[in-house]
Amino acid sequence: MTQPTPEPVPEHRDVIIVGAGLSGIGAACRLRQELPGKDYAILEGRENIGGTWDLFRYPGIRSDSDMFTLAYPFKPWRDPKSIADGDSIRDYIAEAAREYGVTDHIRFGTRVAGASWDSATARWTVEATTAAGTRHYTCDFLFMCSGYYDYDRGHQPDFPGREDFAGTWVHPQFWPEDLDHEGKRIVVIGSGATAVTLIPSLAESAEHVTMLQRSPSYLTALPSRDPVADRLRKILPAKLAHSILRLQYVTLTQAFYQLARRRPERVKKVLRGIALRFLKDESYVDEHFTPSYEPWDQRLCVVPEGDFFKTIARGTASVVTDHIDRITEKGIRLRSGEKLEADVIVSATGLSLTPLGGITIHIDGEQVDIGKTVTYRGLMLSGVPNLAFCIGYVNASWTLRADLVARYVPRLLGLMDRERIAVATPAPTVSPDRPLLDLESGYVKRSEHLFPRQGRRDPWRLHQNFFLDAVGLGRADLRKDMLMTPASAVGARSAAVTRPSVAGIAADAAAAGTGSRTEQEVAS
Repeated sequence: MTQPTPEPVPEHRDVIIVGAGLSGIGAACRLRQELPGKDYAILEGRENIGGTWDLFRYPGIRSDSDMFTLAYPFKPWRDPKSIADGDSIRDYIAEAAREYGVTDHIRFGTRVAGASWDSATARWTVEATTAAGTRHYTCDFLFMCSGYYDYDRGHQPDFPGREDFAGTWVHPQFWPEDLDHEGKRIVVIGSGATAVTLIPSLAESAEHVTMLQRSPSYLTALPSRDPVADRLRKILPAKLAHSILRLQYVTLTQAFYQLARRRPERVKKVLRGIALRFLKDESYVDEHFTPSYEPWDQRLCVVPEGDFFKTIARGTASVVTDHIDRITEKGIRLRSGEKLEADVIVSATGLSLTPLGGITIHIDGEQVDIGKTVTYRGLMLSGVPNLAFCIGYVNASWTLRADLVARYVPRLLGLMDRERIAVATPAPTVSPDRPLLDLESGYVKRSEHLFPRQGRRDPWRLHQNFFLDAVGLGRADLRKDMLMTPASAVGARSAAVTRPSVAGIAADAAAAGTGSRTEQEVAS
């Protein structure tokens, strides 16, 4: 009888990074730059570098923000286009990994399922599934860079009659490579970034594309190429030009966001004017491009060169604002009674979100309910030791914040090394009274209860402001509201030692001092 092959001894690393997308590769590059002596591995469930940019392969996939801020600050974006296609972004990430010696540290085809912390050894044990079976890894510090998209499932409403449809039904997250849409009638359900990206590309060869939306979204048109960037690249070193452009774009983005929140009527007028410039029809714009919510209550959709508007103006695409009554054999019947015939229906109905890549977290055998934790500086979790996670901005490029997090973690690890601290655990001093992501979008609201919450004050708030974070995280007191365990105490913990609760505690119960505490101080 064949005996099962025993699992090899768990591979141990100082740091394990989960995810080889934009965040994970950036985190590894920063770790190499700032703590070159740290031993690390990257666990990636897919077979390629790129994360989201490797997963999403639908026609027209591109960045939804400028590449000067979506790119890493340490690696200049050299492509002429400032709004880039998915292949170019994926190539850029892979190139960064090669340049910084990160590629050889990636374990592809290694999907993390869970992680367990053992206080007696001050280590994480990470469980992963591979083609060869279950593998385990151990580490002193776990850095979750898996984003918050559910890679296995997109959001799919249960439309009545869907099983009756005789054509092809597609979700953009799982776009079939062999789908032939030439000469077809296509209905795209949805009005978000995915829909407005897909439609111009599909309309190039389809008979007609209809965007079916329940309610309008705010769109803004931006040039896909920046002439200022072209000039700066010719006269300045690449890194200096990149830094100037990055500062320019983040300043403009943050200024526009603040204007939208403080002067929404003014911004509405600007966005309406952009739509009118392309479409020339006030009634059409009022019906299909005038949302009921305020700008930036939901993420603003970028339309490079106005391509979406131009497609509508040419007549190869159109917009219908209505609700679905039923999916039929030949298409969609709307509540108004109108029928949309379709050969292909694309359900661009949004994403599903999941915290920490959907993995389960245990501390000393007890599972952590992530939804009951409080986020510490928007990158750690209350009561969860030696774990950081990466989350970007909802009102600007993801990488702006991801890079700040990737620089904060080496600072914390450096402090722990210098002072022989084995465990760093955020100890909550506030009540969790706000959701983590401050957006009204459906895909955010559907998953809100799964994510950590935030408090009313620092360091328990997640700012949506790059300039505040650049100063705040860069100069942060690494000990503030942290429970630090010296290496000498590991393995000899007293039962009397108080550990921080996972959930937040009432603000008025906070200790008078807000500095860090060692376990000896807590116990005494």
